[in-house]
Amino acid sequence: MKIIIGSKNPAKITAVKNSYSHEDEFVALDIPSGVNEQPFSDEETIKGAINRAVGALKQGNGDIGIGLEGGVQETSYGLFICNWGALASNEGEPIIAGGARIPLPEEVAIRLRAGEELGPVMEDYAKKKNVRKQEGAVGIFTNGMVNRSEMFTHVMHLLVGQYKRSR
Repeated sequence: MKIIIGSKNPAKITAVKNSYSHEDEFVALDIPSGVNEQPFSDEETIKGAINRAVGALKQGNGDIGIGLEGGVQETSYGLFICNWGALASNEGEPIIAGGARIPLPEEVAIRLRAGEELGPVMEDYAKKKNVRKQEGAVGIFTNGMVNRSEMFTHVMHLLVGQYKRSR
């Protein structure tokens, strides 16, 4: 099977590969999410994942297109990270699934509410580069217990499981 990943982010690519056979073919493309750089709701994050999945399927001419998107969701308990994924095929509407959520510290949330993006804020907070391509905010705030790739692998398992069941 030819699986087109709508991102070149290493954490997302690893998550997709963790959910399929090593015999499958994987192609990673830079597919625009079509939403803000920092999605600020479940709806916007889901839309970004779907846009990446559908765009990957079309542009990559594969069997399946995958879109994975991270965002934040405001709640009465604070600002939480969220992550969503979409799987597009030529067999109907995209399949969607969401994953882990944890609250962000208020000092990070304030900067996001002011219009900054989580990736650069996390680099400042953690005092390290490329957090989004490595452990992610989830890795920083879970003390390494769950990293970004593992978080997205969970979403991928939810997507692939639904896809296989529907066939």
